[in-house]
Amino acid sequence: MFDWVFSFFHLFVLIAIVVYAVYSLVQGNILRFVIIVVLLIFYYFLILHSPVKKEIQRKKEKHH
Repeated sequence: MFDWVFSFFHLFVLIAIVVYAVYSLVQGNILRFVIIVVLLIFYYFLILHSPVKKEIQRKKEKHH
């Protein structure tokens, strides 16, 4: 249960950060937008990429 709650909380925080980045872009703050996007890309590859690949592989094995 905790993993499920943590996952959705994490997802909502990431969505909020993306919305804030887009809001910054709309306000004309291109530098803030670029910094946030670059940091999110680094975050994905450093933290999330490996678990995402493992989950995709697990689901593929489950269906075969």
